[in-house]
Amino acid sequence: MQHIVIFASGTGSNAENIIRYFKNNNTKSVVAVFSNHSDAKVVEKAKNLSVETVVFTKEELSNGVVLSKLQAFQPDLIVLAGFLWMFPTRIIQHFPSKIINIHPALLPKYGGKGMYGNHVHQAVLEQKETETGITIHYVNEQYDEGKIIFQKAVSITDCTTFEDIAQKVHQLEQEYFPKVIDQLL
Repeated sequence: MQHIVIFASGTGSNAENIIRYFKNNNTKSVVAVFSNHSDAKVVEKAKNLSVETVVFTKEELSNGVVLSKLQAFQPDLIVLAGFLWMFPTRIIQHFPSKIINIHPALLPKYGGKGMYGNHVHQAVLEQKETETGITIHYVNEQYDEGKIIFQKAVSITDCTTFEDIAQKVHQLEQEYFPKVIDQLL
């Protein structure tokens, strides 16, 4: 059995989708969801789907406590699904080419510190882009600069608000993120 561990900070719609995608899979399974917010909806969703949860502090992420807890799950792939903190070099080095992230734009555009969620969609709207999309990439020591694994674009010429853009990007995330994880494993 291949183990997937998800890191998320918020509502957990992508995490929930990934858990459900692998729920009845005999060879791959989401074994844990790690979150930096005890009251994040993702924690509740994971528990409701019988997936173990681990809540941690910024200090625990940097001092090795999270790495130790992570090693206990023996992950074959670590998936960042709406996890907003910089991932520690120590963990990246311990799991080379086994940590991926999804970004709600076509990198290298609209990436970097502070570029997440609606901040990205608002920037895309303000720049009058005609398309945007998702990028799934390996995690390295820089925000959104790891090797790109997969990109999918969508036209946004009919979008007038960042919420319109967010909805189209979310549909791409829901459709492609679990499939790419499956293919990587």
